[in-house]
Amino acid sequence: MRKTVNTSTEYTLADQERTKNARNYFRWQAALAKPELGRRVLEIGCGIGNFSEQLADRERVLGIDIDEGCVDRWRKRFADRKHYSAFTLDAGNLADADLHRERIDSIACLNVLEHIENDEVVLRHAHRILPPSGTIVLIVPAFEALYGEIDARLGHYRRYTRRSLAHVAGQAGFRPRVLRFMNTVGFVGWWANARVFNRSEQSDGQIAFFDSYVVPVMSRVEGWIAPPFGQSLFAVLEKR
Repeated sequence: MRKTVNTSTEYTLADQERTKNARNYFRWQAALAKPELGRRVLEIGCGIGNFSEQLADRERVLGIDIDEGCVDRWRKRFADRKHYSAFTLDAGNLADADLHRERIDSIACLNVLEHIENDEVVLRHAHRILPPSGTIVLIVPAFEALYGEIDARLGHYRRYTRRSLAHVAGQAGFRPRVLRFMNTVGFVGWWANARVFNRSEQSDGQIAFFDSYVVPVMSRVEGWIAPPFGQSLFAVLEKR
């Protein structure tokens, strides 16, 4: 089903500013993603740097984002890190950028692919950039049944199943090495917001409570036991 989405960059900036203090959540993302990333990382959809902050130990961090305002804030935030660079680029035009000299060995694309109408094109471009056995790490929203006003306002074209994500990855030339759910409590909260309360955004209170009290416990539990469902899918795709 075709979704009607709001692609205004006003929401991009506002929502990233509201969530930038969700430090436990970003540390959780980093704990999952960093072991799968190499020394020279391209971040697709770098935003204002909420995840980029976690990559200070890498040799090279290159960020791209469609929103010029986000890129400007990213550059100011990391002005003292000489191995960080960012520029404005639509991920759909990734093939137009000359990135071979950057010797990118891995790509992070966290909570971004759902914002892109033609996700397969972006993955195909990523495939061309990466060396043999190079990896792209994804976090995407899971379960189409959870799609609601919050998704539409955030500019989400879709939510994914394990099957749909594996399919588009395969079409682009990737083999899923890791494909697992994450954030079981978030699944319940998102369902309640979308189906019970018909909310169009998460409140600051919800975000703060979730980050302070839920994430520290849930991230440990899910580190021991892979959950059977979750708000998101975590994937590591390897270039075939």
